[in-house]
Amino acid sequence: MFRLVVRRLLVSVVLIFVISLLTFVLQALAPGDMAQTILRSGSTGGLGGGYSDEQYAELRQELGIDRPLLAQYGGWLAGAVGGDLGTSPISGLDVRSAIISRLPVTMSLVVLGTIVTVIVGVGMGVASAVRGGRLGKLIDVLALVGFAMPSFWLGLLLMSLFAVTLGVLPATGYVPIDVSVGDWARSMILPVSTLALSGIAVFAKQSRDSMLDALSRDYVQMLRANGASESSVVLRHALRNAAIPVVTLAGLMFIGLFSGAVFIENVFSLPGVGRLLVQATNQHDLPVVQGVVVMLALVVVVINLGIDLLYGWLNPKVRVT
Repeated sequence: MFRLVVRRLLVSVVLIFVISLLTFVLQALAPGDMAQTILRSGSTGGLGGGYSDEQYAELRQELGIDRPLLAQYGGWLAGAVGGDLGTSPISGLDVRSAIISRLPVTMSLVVLGTIVTVIVGVGMGVASAVRGGRLGKLIDVLALVGFAMPSFWLGLLLMSLFAVTLGVLPATGYVPIDVSVGDWARSMILPVSTLALSGIAVFAKQSRDSMLDALSRDYVQMLRANGASESSVVLRHALRNAAIPVVTLAGLMFIGLFSGAVFIENVFSLPGVGRLLVQATNQHDLPVVQGVVVMLALVVVVINLGIDLLYGWLNPKVRVT
């Protein structure tokens, strides 16, 4: 297991390096740049309108974006290795501080969305595997609907129903948990529900299929023949063996919810990392975009490592020594 962790960490370092380089190159090659954004924020004209070519060239030199691309990346990488993600030339904020201040909002959304998805999805999947019949067919239908339903449309629908029509939940905004636990919970209900609903049915289908496979194994028949209770067979033995593919899906779901959080945060006006990324991309704020991507890549690395360790705990046969 130790060698597995070391290999994963070495691969992760290379992966983060490649991701940061690709992000830097793609963002730098996109139309427009930071200099144009800064100059246009104080004028209505474009290049040659509200500002001159000389002003544009001077600002590019001041920001350092007139240098060769690899030189720009090398300067950023040298600072990033030491924990300095730079300063936003648009807002003037320290990038690391800006990300850390918004990360709790995104993590709350993603973690709660994953928990709701796993608990409800596994519960529905296990019930469907044990009882079968119409419940199993219902899970298949819900899975297809979950795949096809756009999360932003679902968010607007829930907002219209519970916030506008019924008026029982806030439509937008976020209340920090240290200010009011109750208001924090109310502000998270609609975003978390939107993020989780599309994945619950998919999770339930995977859980049901894994449970059906586990329940068909010989050891289950042996346990039943020896007089083990049905709850013990299902919860203590079959569910643990069925958990390995479910854990894989949970890890993928957690990572995938970060991309969904980008849309959800903008729909519900949540001050999270996803909304920061969208704003920075629109403004060509390269230091912020680079910092957010690297931070999310680190989260993905940690989650994947955690999944590998959980594999070894659930099934000793997958342990690598």
